[in-house]
Amino acid sequence: MSSDETTTTADGTPEGGPGRATEDSPFRHETTSRDEAPQFVLPLVVRIERAAPPARTDALETAARAVLVMLSDERSLGEGEWARAMRDWQDARIRKVVRRARGGEWRKAEALPGITVTGKSAEVRVFPPVPLDGWPKELAKLQVSGTDLDDPEPPGEADATHPVLWMSPDVGMSAGKAMAQAGHGAQLAWWELSDEDRAAWRDAGFPLSVRTAAPGRWPALTASGLPVVRDAGFTEIAPGSCTVVADHPALRTPRS
Repeated sequence: MSSDETTTTADGTPEGGPGRATEDSPFRHETTSRDEAPQFVLPLVVRIERAAPPARTDALETAARAVLVMLSDERSLGEGEWARAMRDWQDARIRKVVRRARGGEWRKAEALPGITVTGKSAEVRVFPPVPLDGWPKELAKLQVSGTDLDDPEPPGEADATHPVLWMSPDVGMSAGKAMAQAGHGAQLAWWELSDEDRAAWRDAGFPLSVRTAAPGRWPALTASGLPVVRDAGFTEIAPGSCTVVADHPALRTPRS
């Protein structure tokens, strides 16, 4: 399963932003007032054709960029056509669900309002948030399971001048689950950035890498003050598991 919802550490949230670790944060495991609000989910669909499935790392990176593209799209902001749904989604729990499609299923998904983001081998389409129990029929019929992917070759070293989403070396996840978690990490970084740093990242096309951290480095990363994703434990892994550290260059130095 890749339906996903997370919590976050107190030092991994933006000052005054949507992810701030207060009693009403969307990223707390405990019940909060956000649970009383209507619940929405951000759907992501990854194209997985039998003959040419995408590489796992590229799928994770493309999903993370898709979340950022949706967050920054003019239709998601102000009085844009998706803005109300985006606000409702972020006022409740932050949920993302990754489903897979191929052939005619993918073509039907592409016909719905959304944005397709393309990586080296991956295609991911992100849609405006929908009610938890109100999916469009074209998306509701798509499978959540079956998103296991592999890397034909080990990914190279991450470019440290760009953001890196470090995945936990201790937590095993399906590709769909990991895609949702990478999206969470990208979203936490986006929330914590200044407007200037957001604009620079967006204008550069949201460059980023997703890599699994070395076991010996993981404890220091989770204690570094960078945004940390902690899974709520609804699928696959134990509640409170640290899954992603969002290592954006603009967030690496102490901030006042």
